[in-house]
This record gives sequence, structure tokens and C-alpha cells, in this order.
Amino acid sequence: LAQAASWNTDMVKRGGEITAYEVRATGIPWNFSPVLDLGRDPRWSRLFETYGEDVLLATEMGLATIEGYQGNNLADAYHVAACMKHFLGYSMPRTGKDRTPVYIDEIQLREYFLPTFQAAINAGAATVMINSGELNGIPVHADKKILTDLLRSELGFKGVAVTDWEDIMKLNNIHMVAPTLKDAVYMVIDAGIDMCMVPNDYDFTILLTELVKEGNISEARLDVSVKRILELKKQLGLFEQPFTPANTDYKKFGSTEFARAAQNMAEESITLLKNNNQVLPIQQSAKILVTGPAANSMTYLNGAWTRTWQGTDTIWNDQSKYTIREAFNPATTTFIASDNMSDTDVREKMFAAAKASDVIIICLGEKPSTEKVGDIDALTMPDNQQQLVGLLKSTGKPVVLVLVENRPLIVNDIEPLCDAIVLAYEPGDYGGLALANIIYGKVNPSGKLPFTYPRHEASLLWYDHKHTETLDQTFGRKAFNPQWEFGYGLSYTTFQYSNLKISNDTLSTGNLQISVDVTNTGTTTGKEVVQFYIADRYASITPSVKRLRGFEKVEIKPGTTHIVTFTISAKDLAFVGRDEKWISEAGWFDIMLGSEKSSFYLSK
Repeated sequence: LAQAASWNTDMVKRGGEITAYEVRATGIPWNFSPVLDLGRDPRWSRLFETYGEDVLLATEMGLATIEGYQGNNLADAYHVAACMKHFLGYSMPRTGKDRTPVYIDEIQLREYFLPTFQAAINAGAATVMINSGELNGIPVHADKKILTDLLRSELGFKGVAVTDWEDIMKLNNIHMVAPTLKDAVYMVIDAGIDMCMVPNDYDFTILLTELVKEGNISEARLDVSVKRILELKKQLGLFEQPFTPANTDYKKFGSTEFARAAQNMAEESITLLKNNNQVLPIQQSAKILVTGPAANSMTYLNGAWTRTWQGTDTIWNDQSKYTIREAFNPATTTFIASDNMSDTDVREKMFAAAKASDVIIICLGEKPSTEKVGDIDALTMPDNQQQLVGLLKSTGKPVVLVLVENRPLIVNDIEPLCDAIVLAYEPGDYGGLALANIIYGKVNPSGKLPFTYPRHEASLLWYDHKHTETLDQTFGRKAFNPQWEFGYGLSYTTFQYSNLKISNDTLSTGNLQISVDVTNTGTTTGKEVVQFYIADRYASITPSVKRLRGFEKVEIKPGTTHIVTFTISAKDLAFVGRDEKWISEAGWFDIMLGSEKSSFYLSK
């Protein structure tokens, strides 16, 4: 999710290359990533594993990762097979809780949840992992329509399809569609699964052998999956070299070069959400109080899937890395733990330290979690964390709120108490240093939200919502009123958009060229994410208020102008119509680039 907040595909690709290099160095030729599910429900515990809520952004980030993983030759010593996951529709459970039923109609499924996978397949993604849950009442592992008709016949995927963890067993003991485990094995093989992820026993192998000997599964069907697996091994060079040779050059493993790339990514992703009266950046000589549950925790910075499944076991932390409080100037920084605020002495000590400081930095967030362990009943920030903000704000000193989150928690009540707010996501081992560099002004923040940050728990809308979701037509209340909108993020400088040009006011065949001037009107060099949106005025399927159709991140020096150009065709204006097929309809379209707007007509 933080990578998506960088809106920098080059850096994401580089991250994929580094990951592939270090994974292959450990002797593993296959990485279970990237997650191509859309992150459109902030209640979902795996939101942080996605590239956000938008189809285009998630697609481009996924493609960059796959290119970084796989390179041009899977058999070389520095690349791995990618695994796009989780096919299909996994990220939108009705309850918001992991692995609970998903209901998505065919139009929405094809327009929003399929394109990331289609693009990955077209780019040569080697493998796919299947959705653990059920989609429209059918467990996906047992759905031949999804795994064979759609994935293979329609999308043209030829690689290996692997189950998720013990999901064949779950058809019998959780989904309750298979009376026996043997029935479950039959279902998944018939549906189109190639490989079973079940690390604890050999029952799958035994039962599959029985099914083949009994004639219930043909050897020809088995051969199809065996061939796919053997072809993957061949592509990876495992027949010639089954293990990573001990003399292979992996001198860059854990290198300063790789560490710098990780820190650069964190610096480009961290998002400045509020900065009243230019409280940030602060002087390095400023006296600061750093507190909050995320202030002195590497597990908060790293999140789940880091060293351990849930990422909460502190004994595996790298002691050479810096927490947030350790990354600030030790000569001017006071740290007080906030885990015992019910103690009067601690509260008085905290209050006194705050009064003696120039700036208060409060680091809040959510304990790392993922999958079922991360299921929650509320998106609200814990009461004790909110009370901490209120206590320290009463000192009258500037308050900087740092959010270390795997999903957006509601901050509606404490936002007015904060002079500045920085969203750090889960920025990794070098996140503390990256955050300090931004707060001290050594780095100009350039991250932009890859999701819509909700203001209220019962109002979870996306940026590309429908017109009926914008206003309550009866009472005139504003229904779409998020805390911060998708694509939002501040900088220490300012940018002005002007001179929007369209190559033609009508698009029939070919392409349209759209350009805009972006000028840095401030005094600091900064990076701006130029976001290109289009709105279909009228359509046979109710159109979204706008859709992202392009983006580019550019670095601009003070007083200079950068011309950013986008190219579109009729295909970029298409949507899934009533017949569940993609269509581009004639009509007027509006263009939005920053503050600039224009329109053009698509002819038949």
C-alpha cells in the first residue's frame, strides 16, 4: 500500500528486482506476490497488501512488480517467478472480515476486479494463487467457471494455479460443500487447480492417486497440471540447477545500496495530510517530545508478513535499525512511553515534557495483523490513543500526528487537535529514518493517498463512486465527504496547473493528446503526481463521477514548469456494459488535471 502511495512505478519495479535478488539468493525461485486484489474496503485486514482502490494504479504497480521479479529470463540467478493473487474478488467480503463471503455482480467483477489480473497475464506472470473465499455463493477453489472458463479459456493464462493455505481441506470443514476430503480433492482438480498448498500432510496426494486409479479423474487431466508445473520448473532452470550454487555472486544481499532503495521508497510514499501554518518541517535543533504506541516499535513500522506471519514477535527485530524516536536527533528528543497513561505520575511526566518541548510528535496506529487475526469490529482509533492527543494538545504546543497504519483508522475527532498529520503506512525497517528526514525537511514529502480516507465508519465510499452517492437528493446532505480524498497529499512547496491543451475536440479514431503545464510556485524542489481523470457525462450504465486514466510523477525545481502529456484512445473510455462486454459509447467526456478542466466528444 505504501508503494502505491509513491505513485512511482520505476521505484516499485526496482523494489521487485531487489526482492527477487534476495529471495533467489536464499534458494527460493518463486515469490507469492504481488497481491492484485483491489483495496476497496478499509475494514479488510489485508488492505495494506494491496496497491489501493483504483484499477489503473493497482494495475501499473502490479506490472512494475512482476517485471522486477521476473526480468527477461526466469532461469537467471537474480529473478523469481511471480504469483498474482488472489484470483478472484477476494478483497471485497460483505462483512469486511477476511475469508467471508463476497458478492460482486458480473459487471463490477469484470470492470474493477479482473483488469489487474488480465494485465498481469498479458505481461507473462508465471503463476496465480486462488481466492480462499467464496464468490457469489461458490468457493472459488471449486468454481470451474472461474478457474477454467474465465482464467484459462477467456484470459489465456497458461501458468500454474496454486491453492492458498489448506484451502482444499476448507471445502470440507469450513465451506461445507464437500462431504469428504476426497470429494474436495475431486472438486478442485475438476475446477482447474494445478498444485495444492498443504504443508502438514500427504492426504491430498494419496486421495488424488485413488481418484485417478478409480477413473474419477483421468490421467489426461492430471497430465495437464503436471506439464504446467514441469514447464515452470524448466523456465526457472531447476532441471539444470535445482539449487542456488554456493559460488553465485550475491554481494549486494543486505547491501547499503538495497537499504538506500528501501529508504527512498519509504520517503516517496509517506504522505503529508495536514500542515497548518507550515508547522513542518521543523528545525533539527527543535526540542521534541516523541510518544505514542508506534513511536518506539519496529513491529509497527514493518507490519505483518515481516519475519513472522503476524509480524508482532519482537525477538526477530533487527536491532541495528531505528524506530521513529531513535531516528530523531537524540540531543533534542525526549521519549516517554504511552502504554501506562492511567498512571498519574506518567501523565504528569508526559505533560511536563510536552510543555518543555517546541513540538510534540504523537505516533499512533494499529498493532500489526493480517488475515483472520486482523478482523476488526470498528475502524475507530482506540480511546486511549485519542485521549493522548487531547492531553498533549492541552499544553498549547504544536502537535504532529504520525499515523503508522495497515488500514485507515477514523481520526475525525482528533484531526482538529493536530497541527500536522503524516501518514507513514507501514514503511519498513528504514521508515523511522525516512519519517525523520521528512519532518526535518531533508526530504520533501510527495506521497499521495492510494485510497479514500474515510471520515465516518458508516460512509465508506471510493473516489470513483456514482453520482447518487455524492448527495442525498432528499435532504441535500453531502454523502461523499471523506477525511481526505484519493490522490491527496501535501508538499512543502506549491504547484500550479495551467495551459491545458487537447489535440482535438473530437475523438473518432486514433488518439487524443492532452497536455498541461505544471509549475513549481514555491521555493523548494518537489515531486508532484500529475493525476489525469476523465468523467463520462452520460452512459447506458450509470457512470462514476470520475475515473483515473493516467498519472506521472515529476520532479520540478522552484520557478520552473514541466509539461506533462497523456495519450488516450476510445479504448481508455470503455466500460463494461449491460451485456457484460467492454464498450466505448459516443458522447461528451470531461477532463480534469489538477485545477484545469476541459472536454471532448467521442464520436461513433
